[in-house]
Amino acid sequence: MAKKVLWLGLATMGIFILSGCTTVSKNDGLLNQGLRNRILVLQTQLNEKDNEINSLKESIAKSDQEINLNVQDAGEMKERPNNKQVQLALVNAGYYQGTIDGKIGRKTILAIKAFQKANNLSADGKIGKRTWALLKEYLNKKVK
Repeated sequence: MAKKVLWLGLATMGIFILSGCTTVSKNDGLLNQGLRNRILVLQTQLNEKDNEINSLKESIAKSDQEINLNVQDAGEMKERPNNKQVQLALVNAGYYQGTIDGKIGRKTILAIKAFQKANNLSADGKIGKRTWALLKEYLNKKVK
């Protein structure tokens, strides 16, 4: 009888031990699945950031191309400049400190007159052929 009780106790302990192992095993499986899910989420976020970086690189490349085209247009211009080119040349020549917005306002006219006076031209505030012939040299270079 004592042997039966001992075997019964050992069997009961074995069952508890084995059921504990399966519980731990189930918990480990849930933990592993949670970690796998988190890795998938992080990989998705990483892919989204990579796409965003590539999109920004493309935008920068397009902007650089537009800037290069504008500089080429400024250098190739022969006759009438546009307002932004006039303002840019005046900034580079050191006569205009305003915003290059393409609007010929009071500040731009004053800058044109100052440039004309400094270059012994008639200071009328208008960009004629003689004024532009001198001013266009400043489109691509700045005065020190």
